Amino acid sequence: MISIRPASEQDTPLILQFIRKLADYEKLSHEVVATESGLREWLFGARPFAEVLIASWSGEPAGFALYFHNFSTFLGRPGIYLEDLFVELELRGKGIGKALLIQLAKIAEARGCGRLEWAVLDWNRPAVEFYRKLGANAKDEWTVFRLTGDSLRRLAAAG
Repeated sequence: MISIRPASEQDTPLILQFIRKLADYEKLSHEVVATESGLREWLFGARPFAEVLIASWSGEPAGFALYFHNFSTFLGRPGIYLEDLFVELELRGKGIGKALLIQLAKIAEARGCGRLEWAVLDWNRPAVEFYRKLGANAKDEWTVFRLTGDSLRRLAAAG
């Protein structure tokens, strides 16, 4: 009943729909400024910056995983960073999220990656427990920092 496939440019509206649903779930919909045209350019244009897997349940879209390569200087190898994983609320518990992660692990292995990593909101206990059951370890000693908007522009202009 579960199928996983790489997204195509025709999936752009669906990808944006999943992004908005994920943002709603995470109470962050006010931060979504992504557009179909932007996603089309950055995911499927001349220089794609990320890749997407689409999960289906009985032939209907059920979720997605958006990921990209990073690099570990300590391992001296590339890795995969999972930016977003989302499964429709009514389809959770059917193995769709696990199937997406299994496919990402296979991609990571096939590409010689040293790790697969992601971030999860600390209040999202169901996700944290799900990831722990898969054998993932939390990196609690790390704090994520981010520059966006005016802060990013100021730093870029500082030099």
